[in-house]
Amino acid sequence: MPSKKKHNTFPRGVHPGDFKELSKGRPIEALPPPAEVILPVSQHIGAPAKPVVAKGDEVKKGQLVAEPGGFVSAAVHASVSGKVKAIEPRPHALGKPVQSIIIESDGRDEWAEGLLGENDIDALSPEEIREKVRNAGIVGLGGAAFPTHVKLGPPPDKPIDSAIINAVECEPFLTCDYRLMLERTADIVAGLRLIMKALAAKRGYIAVEANKPDAYDLLAEASAGYDDVDMVMLEVKYPQGAELQLIEATLGRQVPSGALPMEVGACVQNVGTAVAIYEACRFNKPLIERVVTVTGRGAGKPANLLVRLGTPVEELMQRCEASARINKLILGGPMMGLAQYTSEVAVIKGTSGVLLMTDAEEFDYQACIRCGRCVDHCPMGLVPSDLSIICEAGKVDEMMEHNIMDCKECGCCAYVCPARRPIVHWIKLGKAALAVQKAKQEKKSA
Repeated sequence: MPSKKKHNTFPRGVHPGDFKELSKGRPIEALPPPAEVILPVSQHIGAPAKPVVAKGDEVKKGQLVAEPGGFVSAAVHASVSGKVKAIEPRPHALGKPVQSIIIESDGRDEWAEGLLGENDIDALSPEEIREKVRNAGIVGLGGAAFPTHVKLGPPPDKPIDSAIINAVECEPFLTCDYRLMLERTADIVAGLRLIMKALAAKRGYIAVEANKPDAYDLLAEASAGYDDVDMVMLEVKYPQGAELQLIEATLGRQVPSGALPMEVGACVQNVGTAVAIYEACRFNKPLIERVVTVTGRGAGKPANLLVRLGTPVEELMQRCEASARINKLILGGPMMGLAQYTSEVAVIKGTSGVLLMTDAEEFDYQACIRCGRCVDHCPMGLVPSDLSIICEAGKVDEMMEHNIMDCKECGCCAYVCPARRPIVHWIKLGKAALAVQKAKQEKKSA
């Protein structure tokens, strides 16, 4: 049972309403494969994948259709069997068209040869685990979409002693991870064991927020036979599941400014990622589907759906009886999700939720009133008010002085701002301006 002692947490943060009651009681349901899938070659942090198929090619489910474009990149696989209809730019969750592979389903849903085998996962070496994860195109399914094989292969001088399963799901409305905790409990623990082996980590941790006691108990029972795995109950607070905050709450270690978790000997993986790692190592199954929460007041029938990657979001909306009164469509949750200008986007590896809102308010923001609330709540200890003013003014040279890259865009600042300033929006634009400046400088020095 969860300890009655004070739950672990991190400094600052906020306590938004979670609205999880809309979908938390809905078991995972497989959405039928669509007639056509749209697979962007960029579904991850890093270099875009490179297509290895051409228009007119016949493909099978699970077949490689785009290979990694570099070390920090991820493969893309066909999520249905059929014919490559086109390779062309299509709308993407990040807001601009991205080169995509469009596959027209043949309705047979046949697996590519060599997949869905039976492996003895206990016999796999760390190298074999990393290779299977890389071949499967697995990325972080909590939203960041960082290629998982990279996190499982740190440099020799950065040993990892602690592997943490992020079972927090602090983002309001989303319940896809919660359902996985209840329905795929043993697979999550098996995924953790594979992660620990790949990293040679001495200890594993499963960190659960205190509003999920049933999931905590199931995971504790499933991991009880492992003396090197600890359960950790965390305070209900946002962004408790953010990587750096989770490490601090779980291990009491602070990742230095500008550094990665490996600097403090830690590696964090989401519960969905753990399941995907287990499936890749056990069955040679590539990442071709994921669980997506469809929720919000605009969803007539909220659901947690197992969805093929590349499925048009419109099909999820139809399945969940989307209201005609929707005035905002968000992929992800309300704090860190991205509002969409069209429903013609497709589900990609990082799509954790489809939030349908009928009562989204619009605000006219004002000048900063210097109340300091954003500073009081920023989990990274930044001064978001100053950052937003600098970014709004386009003062690129000052952005780094205020540690703009330490901002994780969690949205706590905008949530508490009485002036309704779009602080995260300005910071995103500031980072984009920095990237343009860096590219120009590199071009000059080339």
